[in-house]
Amino acid sequence: MSLFGKPFKCFNLKLKDTVENFTKQLFYALFDEEDPTVWKQLKIDFLEIANQVCAEDRAATWDTFCNALPDVRRKLDLDALAIEKNDPASKSLEEVYLAYPGFHAIAIYRISHELYKIKMPIIPRMMSEYVHGVTGIDIHPGATIGESFFVDHGTGIVIGETSVIEKNVKIYQGVTLGGLQVNKSLASTKRHPTIKENVTIYANATILGGDIVIGANSTIGANVWITESIPENSLVTYKTEIKIRPKKNGIR
Repeated sequence: MSLFGKPFKCFNLKLKDTVENFTKQLFYALFDEEDPTVWKQLKIDFLEIANQVCAEDRAATWDTFCNALPDVRRKLDLDALAIEKNDPASKSLEEVYLAYPGFHAIAIYRISHELYKIKMPIIPRMMSEYVHGVTGIDIHPGATIGESFFVDHGTGIVIGETSVIEKNVKIYQGVTLGGLQVNKSLASTKRHPTIKENVTIYANATILGGDIVIGANSTIGANVWITESIPENSLVTYKTEIKIRPKKNGIR
């Protein structure tokens, strides 16, 4: 390819649209009554996408992926129940499935994570970036997330590739589970935190580092910045002073 007389390598960026549609249809199919024609078309779409981005045995990969989907659905039902149980604004399970961006992001994460586990990195990354754009929630498909995961509001959440989140964890908007350094030499190391079971992390908390462990049953308050491990059963808060005083004349 040449552009204005200069040579460039070709990339089929239109594949982004194909993956977006495939991701949508797969998400819907997980919750609809099983229709063989839908799954047949999903397989055709997957093989066409995979043919352009990987050299593995694509048919065998699809079979392995499909075998994992019943467990993905089981986990998603537990996630939905956790959201309904913990969010006072939730009126029904149907509302969670149909209207919650946090559930949508978790669903695409759990789907893409199965592809990531079978060494097919590009497609799950494209899937996660699609739902990131839709929901504002950025969960890397390489992260490990346990059952009954609750995300409330969700906008601005970032969960890095090597994060480990155990079961019954609750996370609010703006939370970052990130790395202390951005260095290519660390690509094969654990760079992101481990969150033990029954932890709650409130809005805009930042937790950084691969050696960091947030102990079980702990509560991390809003706006904290954590770069060291926290013992179990801890309460971590950030204290700031807010002054309230009468306005002076002329101040609006």
